Amino acid sequence: MKDPAWIKTVPQPEWNEDPLLNSLLEQVKDKENGLVDNIMAVHSINPKSLEAHNAVYSSAMTGTASLRKVERELIALVVSLENHCHY
Repeated sequence: MKDPAWIKTVPQPEWNEDPLLNSLLEQVKDKENGLVDNIMAVHSINPKSLEAHNAVYSSAMTGTASLRKVERELIALVVSLENHCHY
């Protein structure tokens, strides 16, 4: 198996140095451990893309009346399990 790709990120303690990153920190950090998951941290060198990714994620998880929240969460769980991803 190949090593996972490595992508440069801004270390989380340095996010307070960028006004946009700092403003997004509370929105994107994991509520359980207080850390930013890698899936979001890869956008840290381009805060506008982090903002956009978070908007897409938020919309997917809350933006439809056709699926209940529990159904959206179950879909996310199945996709994560299939991808062997803890997110």
